[in-house]
Amino acid sequence: MSTYERVAELPIEIESWSMEGLSIKPAPDFERLTTVIRVEGAGLTGRGEDITYEALDQIALQDAGPTHDLTGPKTVGEFCDLIGTLDLFPSEPERDVSRLYRRWAFESAALDLALWQAGTSLAEHLGRELSPLTFVASMGLAGGPGGTESDVGRLRAKLDRYPDLQFKLDPSLDWDQGLIDELVATGAVNTLDLKGQYKGTVVDIETDPDLYRRLLASFPDAWIEDPDLTPETREVLAADWHRVTWDAPIHSVGDIRALDHKPTVINIKPSRMGGLESTFDAYDFCADNGIGAYGGGQWELGIGREQIQYLAALFHPDTPNDTAPVGYNAAEPEPGLPVSPMKVTGNGFGKPDPS
Repeated sequence: MSTYERVAELPIEIESWSMEGLSIKPAPDFERLTTVIRVEGAGLTGRGEDITYEALDQIALQDAGPTHDLTGPKTVGEFCDLIGTLDLFPSEPERDVSRLYRRWAFESAALDLALWQAGTSLAEHLGRELSPLTFVASMGLAGGPGGTESDVGRLRAKLDRYPDLQFKLDPSLDWDQGLIDELVATGAVNTLDLKGQYKGTVVDIETDPDLYRRLLASFPDAWIEDPDLTPETREVLAADWHRVTWDAPIHSVGDIRALDHKPTVINIKPSRMGGLESTFDAYDFCADNGIGAYGGGQWELGIGREQIQYLAALFHPDTPNDTAPVGYNAAEPEPGLPVSPMKVTGNGFGKPDPS
């Protein structure tokens, strides 16, 4: 029986559902909105988080309210089947991938509720161990003449308080060799996210084979995530396919199968996979085919962060999971944050596991 089949058979009783908007303003010109989906029944509540990036899509959902009747399903599988038939957007989303994000929010909330109603946790239900979670912190760094010290200083400010912290960094075209050498000297760079698979977004960058070449030579042990594949970059990457990983292109097992080279590890983001079935099938496929996995976040503000930490601790605890506690996003993280590897007891997929 597949992992999803074991999850799908869980009974569920749904009486109502509601929403809660969350927001944070990390910069004067940017406000991040998400929506917590609350599925309720038998005096209990299951939660999931819609991480759709476009604020107008979030506002439209919250303004529309709980328009769909979700009370019919008697199992998690029936709930997922129902969600697959519904248009969860009151108006056309700005990006079609947001449909996957919202589906995950509803289905993860249903799984959460079913586990609470069963008096168990996902780890107990699947008979898997919830292990301490290895994580990295992610950040972007600008370069350019005269800018290296100040920007690497942002990374050093985090290392001063948490010396063992490892990072997933987003290189930019203005990284000169001086900045790269400073980063190498920290010994704290685990993964380089080249953002080469994003097109037409605010995060994608122009492809520079020379930058790829310098990064590969300077960081011989780092994972290389989402390079753009052109004839020039393929030549640069030829000797390093074993450390090339993928994130943005991965939405299903079919996407993993379609990769040019069998990866050593890939980034499985549950919200990007969409539903429970596609997420758990990806975990099963990787386990069956000797492919490692690590998790990643998408600016979750609430329960969604706890859930991706829980899943990472359950299915791939020892890999460079980009699921650090949100406190690490601060320019100078406060003292007392959990350090990697972090104990995850669970507050998002059923009852907390024993200490």
